[in-house]
Amino acid sequence: MRVTDDIKYVGVNDHQVDLFEGQYVVPRGMAYNSYVILDEKIAVMDTVDQHFGEEWLANLAAVLGDRKPDYLIVQHMEPDHSANITSFLGAYPDAVVIGNAKTFTFMEQFYGKNPSMKKQIVKNGEELCLGKHVLKFVFAPMVHWPEVMVTYDSTDKVLFSADGFGKFGANDVEDPEGWACEARRYYFGIVGKYGLQTQKLLKAAAGLDIQVICPLHGPVLSEDLGYYLGMYDKWSSYTPEEPGVCIAYTSVYGHTKAAAEKLAELLRAKGVKVAISDLARDDMPEAVEDAFRYDRLVLATTTYNNGIFPFMHTFIEHLTEREYQNRTIAIIENGTWAPVAGKLMKAMFEKSKNITFTETTVTIKSALNADSEAALEKLAEELAG
Repeated sequence: MRVTDDIKYVGVNDHQVDLFEGQYVVPRGMAYNSYVILDEKIAVMDTVDQHFGEEWLANLAAVLGDRKPDYLIVQHMEPDHSANITSFLGAYPDAVVIGNAKTFTFMEQFYGKNPSMKKQIVKNGEELCLGKHVLKFVFAPMVHWPEVMVTYDSTDKVLFSADGFGKFGANDVEDPEGWACEARRYYFGIVGKYGLQTQKLLKAAAGLDIQVICPLHGPVLSEDLGYYLGMYDKWSSYTPEEPGVCIAYTSVYGHTKAAAEKLAELLRAKGVKVAISDLARDDMPEAVEDAFRYDRLVLATTTYNNGIFPFMHTFIEHLTEREYQNRTIAIIENGTWAPVAGKLMKAMFEKSKNITFTETTVTIKSALNADSEAALEKLAEELAG
């Protein structure tokens, strides 16, 4: 696939994977992207997952023809991008592998020592001339591993963005939801903890004339780049993307579920956008995505073993470890004899920044009654206000 006249796509699509990184459901598969820059000297940008080495090398050979690559640039050492470094060097032993100091530390940890490897260690801001193409390496530590760097081609004005701007889904499968949905779930699942570091990268990128973004997952982005950059700015600054309420609940016998669904009904009647998730049955990363997408969050759960129901506890941990902030949170708790889940859930956000709890907390004693239904109506008024 052509990216520009001199830059070709040689990545692969994975329709075998069921869980990306062992936890994210990817019903439309996954793409592992790799690119070739053809110039007086040839640079290959990253490799692909271990299961697709032969396909990738065939893609590479088809683009190279009778030429051989001069460089392999390793931007990120996660195995879904680095697993074929050894096979690449088996096919092209004279190629120089380019990375930073941490890149080669991790490379040895994953794949052992390779005394015959020709390597070039680059520093932040260093440039590499391929002929007419000049590549600049910009370090992006902790977006989302410490060795990550991105590469800017000032000739074609292309940013090779490593895992940044990636999304779930294979590139040969149409995504009816568009880019944002699976890119958002990808960002908050994988990169979301590192908003500060992503903001630093965005500031560095703001000084570059970027016309194309080539991520390591998902489609090449070449139109309306302001939209994609704007979304990343919102996500990484923990700014709510749009007004709305995410309701996340767990329920043992259906009573807490009934309260959550009743609240959703009340809010929708007031014109509020609502996303509701059963944390025990629905995809939890989707619920995490919705919690970051909207400006209000409702947590509804039962007291369990004098604590928080396990799925809710895990969900809140997913939020707090990703620096959840700048939101309003409402609590619905249920307990037959000693409801304490509300107090414990609030405590889990003690270190979170700029969290406001609603004045109304709904406490259910076993099942909804007139009093708790009235409290739900009061909470709906507060959330919709």
